Amino acid sequence: MTVGRTLLKSLLATALLAVGLQATLADEWLTSSSLTGESKYGANFQHYDYVNTNAPKGGTLNSVVSGTFDSFNPFIARGTPAAGLNYQGGLLYQSLMAKSLDEGSTNHPEIAEAYKHPDDFSSATYRLDPRARWHDGQPITVDDVIWSFNFLKKESPQFNRYFANVTEAVAVSDREVEFRFDQKGNRELPLIMADVVVLPKHWWEGTDANGKKRDITQPSLEIPLGSGPYKIASFKPGSEVVWQRVPDFWAAGLGTNVGRNNFDTRRYTYILDDNAAWQAFTKGGYQDVRLENSSKKWATEYNFPALKAGDVIKREFKETSGQPMQGFALNLRRPQFQDRRVRQALTLVYNFEFMNRTLFYGLNTRTHSYFEGQDLASSGLPTGKELEILEQYRDKLPPEVFTEPFKLPVYDTPQAERQYLRQAIALFGEAGWKIVGGKMTDAKTGQQFKVEFLGNDSTDEILSNSYIDSLRRIGIDASLRIVDASQYINRVTNFDFDSVTTQLAQSSSPGNEQREFFGSKAADRPGARNVMGIKDPVVDALVERVIFATDRDDLVAATRALDRVLLWNFYVVPQFNRPVAWAAYWNKFGIPDKQQGYFGIDLDSWWIDLDKEKALAAKYKGGN
Repeated sequence: MTVGRTLLKSLLATALLAVGLQATLADEWLTSSSLTGESKYGANFQHYDYVNTNAPKGGTLNSVVSGTFDSFNPFIARGTPAAGLNYQGGLLYQSLMAKSLDEGSTNHPEIAEAYKHPDDFSSATYRLDPRARWHDGQPITVDDVIWSFNFLKKESPQFNRYFANVTEAVAVSDREVEFRFDQKGNRELPLIMADVVVLPKHWWEGTDANGKKRDITQPSLEIPLGSGPYKIASFKPGSEVVWQRVPDFWAAGLGTNVGRNNFDTRRYTYILDDNAAWQAFTKGGYQDVRLENSSKKWATEYNFPALKAGDVIKREFKETSGQPMQGFALNLRRPQFQDRRVRQALTLVYNFEFMNRTLFYGLNTRTHSYFEGQDLASSGLPTGKELEILEQYRDKLPPEVFTEPFKLPVYDTPQAERQYLRQAIALFGEAGWKIVGGKMTDAKTGQQFKVEFLGNDSTDEILSNSYIDSLRRIGIDASLRIVDASQYINRVTNFDFDSVTTQLAQSSSPGNEQREFFGSKAADRPGARNVMGIKDPVVDALVERVIFATDRDDLVAATRALDRVLLWNFYVVPQFNRPVAWAAYWNKFGIPDKQQGYFGIDLDSWWIDLDKEKALAAKYKGGN
């Protein structure tokens, strides 16, 4: 599990607003809409129903970040962006529309107040809110939108594939911009454009304090102009970034912001590693809220003095948005993983029950689907429309797809362990491997089967070591290599690994991003999310079937078919999930009585109790 799971799910719940809308709504202006049905807030969204609309403003939220930073430009491959910046806006920038925080695949107005599309979905038009302003007071214009789109599509690693089917953006009027597509019938495309992050053209084409022309294609530590709820107040290169709330934020009254963005100051302090971050949290003053992912730490280490005194609160928040597929990605670019029987054998050897009992204190749940916890997950045997879809590819699929429900091994008895290891050895045998002198050996070459797991911190040791021990029991040369963060990123980007833990977070309405996860064209493109290297014509066809689904029922059937085929091809050895978020926080916050349960925690809906903040600061000598 990773600290960024909740965020990473928020970013990947794409701005798909209304795939289920009837054709009668074509070319009608729409505001808040949902891909899974009408938003619970209707078209006139005022505020989230869980927020405190009278939440006070003020105080400081302290956070820590591992590593360092060297840029305030998050939209290019070069440089490490500072905390608070991300490729979909963060604290500084805004998109055309904002993703809902308590409903799946739902967007609400932000820079754009409405959008529309023709009935063939060949284009989309967004209408800008006339109140939208940059922090310097200048209006946000259609020209800004077009300039931003062209830059992001050309230069941004995150957006250039995302907008691959968008041919151009053109001004329809001084408030309307039209995006034109190279295909028709893709219901997602008109709606995906809500994700366009809008940047200030006039600022980026201007000059800095020294008269030098700015270059958005390069890293920079010049504080940039934005339009969001915060702006950078100060920074220490590589070690600290301080954000200040914008008091006259133009969008403060929009539904997505009412009762939110309550902290006057947000301070990010950079530290060396997670152990230093833990020490900083327990002592106070550097980190006010810690999102915990370690089962061991959650179960055994939250006993420090401040928690015992009630100055730190430990709390669990439920999540209902579904869980990501986390597992060991097997790199199909390596010859030893290209046989499906080998991949199935490696899956059989993973003893989740032992690990959950001895390492995770029984707090985790096994993951059985790429769409875990959603109605999109396959189960049992295929029926109805899902079966109809799969029948088209019967001769190209494993026969078990049609005859057996997909099940992962359950190591509930000592006998089960022997059973699954025997089955794994048999599958290796069918694939041309045999045990010679205690080593799993290629019958043709005499080479021992080898797998090296790649990681970059102590969490990878916890995830891998028990599995490595099990693999060694059947003669596999298994090992773990820990490298520094920069080397890890470089090796994963260039697919230079045997196996690495991956996380694939899915929205409740999957679409074009499935090409990036599983498509053949992404398999050899450095930095793509298809870390497994899947190149399967059936998977490609099913991905397209998902993208061009005609309605919700069709989407569910197509996604279940895709899920089933991915599972039966054993591209990933599934690990586990946890349908809750763990958080511990210094007792200085006001929190809405009803926290939204979709993503677990909306920290921006919290506020600072200034009296509590002052008391903690005095008690812990300048800390919280």
